[in-house]
Amino acid sequence: MAPKSASKHHDIRDMLLDAAGLSLDRLPMLHVLFDRMATFCADGLRQVAASQAYYSLSSVESGRIGDVLEAYEGMAIAGIFNAPSWDSQLIVGFDRDFIFTMIEVLFGADGSEPPVEDERSFSNIEGRVAQLLFEQMTKALKSAFALVSDTTFQFERQETRMDFAVIGRRNNLAVTAKFLLQALNRGGEMFVTIPQSALTPLRRALASTSQAETGGRDPKWAQKIRDEVNRTEVELRAVLDEHEVTLGDIAAFKVGQILKLDATPASRVKLESAAQPLFWCHLGQSDGGYVVRLDEQINQHQDFIDDILPR
Repeated sequence: MAPKSASKHHDIRDMLLDAAGLSLDRLPMLHVLFDRMATFCADGLRQVAASQAYYSLSSVESGRIGDVLEAYEGMAIAGIFNAPSWDSQLIVGFDRDFIFTMIEVLFGADGSEPPVEDERSFSNIEGRVAQLLFEQMTKALKSAFALVSDTTFQFERQETRMDFAVIGRRNNLAVTAKFLLQALNRGGEMFVTIPQSALTPLRRALASTSQAETGGRDPKWAQKIRDEVNRTEVELRAVLDEHEVTLGDIAAFKVGQILKLDATPASRVKLESAAQPLFWCHLGQSDGGYVVRLDEQINQHQDFIDDILPR
């Protein structure tokens, strides 16, 4: 009886979370996954397109499924995907500009022709190209979500009417990621809509960034970068005192003139590199040369506050 009760309690918690909605601010891994998806899509397109094309993640938002689809009514092709291990479906959609741009990229256009602006229905060729892209998206989705879930995605069908793109109640909450395609001096938008009920069981993994920090790191490459950075030469400058003067004062300088400094042997020296203050130091001598001893790191923000506040 105890396991059954615990399972029931777990289901109730998930139902409450579904009703309240997921907080995207607490799911940083979502942005990482969708960034990976954009990279995978761009890499796949380079293998079949002669022109350079770029994918970029523009936003990740939460909203009602019906509101998301209504915004694309009559101007997009939607693909319905099934995720068996999630017991859920999701939508990937391409807007009109995305389809028209992709047609030109895949068929070797150079961008000299003006973009298509009429609001005609999609042709059979455009529908076939969209279907091929949807089939490629199964790999992109699997690769992106591999960090948090070993999930396979199956393309089921495509729809040009958003009323038929049904993956649940239209007032259910969903997470929608929007991607921008740029190619041939034009672009388009792709969107991915996932019901929040499908992501709720993954919320712990999506709330962690540790996998994102270590998942795609190459240890040899990281060590190579670390070695090169450590070998980089930088120029340090120790500043004992500074004065503001005018160009007139500089023009009046004469050879042999003595410039007075306010610094004393007890004054601290500012150590900087590339005009960036680093440390406060004390000046001294050793083996016949001047040396500085590091005292404390310079906090520029605190120094700024100290300068403007009355003493």
